[in-house]
Amino acid sequence: MKHSNSPDKPRSLLGGAMIIAGTTVGAGMFSLPVTGAGMWFSYAALMLVGVWFCMWMSGLLLLETNLHFEPGASFDTLTRKTLGQFWRVLNGASIAFVLYILTYAYISGGGSIVNHAISFSGVDLPPSAAALTFAVVLAVIVMISTKAVDRFTTIMIGGMVISFVLAIGNLWLEIDPVKLWQPDGEQAFSPYLWAAIPFGLTSFGFHGNVPSLVKYYGHQPKQIVKAISFGTFFALVIYLGWMMATMGNLDRSAFSDIISAGGNMGVLVGALQSVVASDLMNSMLTLFANLAVASSFLGVTLGLFDYVADLFGFDDSRSGRMKTSLVTFVPPTIMGILFPNGFLVAIGFAGLAATIWAVIVPALMAYRSRILFAEAKGFRVPGGTALIVLVILFGVLTAVCHLLSMANILPVYQG
Repeated sequence: MKHSNSPDKPRSLLGGAMIIAGTTVGAGMFSLPVTGAGMWFSYAALMLVGVWFCMWMSGLLLLETNLHFEPGASFDTLTRKTLGQFWRVLNGASIAFVLYILTYAYISGGGSIVNHAISFSGVDLPPSAAALTFAVVLAVIVMISTKAVDRFTTIMIGGMVISFVLAIGNLWLEIDPVKLWQPDGEQAFSPYLWAAIPFGLTSFGFHGNVPSLVKYYGHQPKQIVKAISFGTFFALVIYLGWMMATMGNLDRSAFSDIISAGGNMGVLVGALQSVVASDLMNSMLTLFANLAVASSFLGVTLGLFDYVADLFGFDDSRSGRMKTSLVTFVPPTIMGILFPNGFLVAIGFAGLAATIWAVIVPALMAYRSRILFAEAKGFRVPGGTALIVLVILFGVLTAVCHLLSMANILPVYQG
């Protein structure tokens, strides 16, 4: 029997999984080999698997709480009803800060995607005009509906998979097991793990989309659990494949030059081209990064859109969605146009804030909801209180590592 809050037509499992995957896999993945160079592949793989598991579980704990409320309820309603006003304000400030900063970051960097897309015409828009074009086009998609985000994200994920495989296919064929498992340089690895954990957390930041999936699918926990599980696992596979391709082709000592040169995508790709000279790899990695930015923008702003609608009580009518769109997109778009490179200082604090609303608060809400709705039957994440404690401890550990890294206390690999 269909739940009364289920959508009229069955929703595609693929669409929901691609929203999660598209939000999770961003251009930030190009920093993973650099931040993982100190611990190298074995420890980096173990770290990513451990972080993925904790973030996957925290997402399911958030879903457990979310399913006790009507579809459309987002973080504001959930925290207010389960944890009270203090956590509502703290969590609201954290999620708004993180999602607005990420939206701002994607808009300020999205102008290059627009100019890349229209380069065949010989037109080169000013950075502010290109950023505005990027924001408006993708904002319209989010404003239309979650289904529109589903469709566009699925197309872009398909393009990401094709471009990713074409880009690193040769790299996989050239992997040297010695470089992968017995790297050169100093033989200290584990000390560098702690500084990398916060980067791992931000690599699995899909939690803003959980309320959006409940709104999209209705009260259908099996579908949503599958979408979250498939989407996050897909991201994990992409990350591990990328780490294997880079660390299996580059010496560990080579990362000292990459890090000193800024450690960005262009420097890393340049180092890989010295191993496997391929214009196709360069073009495909650029295309992959552009699609990753666009799909992450759609996913992040969809989560922000639904949070804003819940916070201000805007309905799902055309006028309501227009109001939500203005609050969601206008502030970061203005900032992206006026200060195209200004997000770098704030982005470190955004990672710290993400540990609150994406890890600690979902676990606390699940614990509280099990008390408040003790008689209710429905979806419950396996593992009992022990799992909730594990997720909270992971969040606290990540926050401490982040603070120690910002204070330059934890060792960071320099080659």
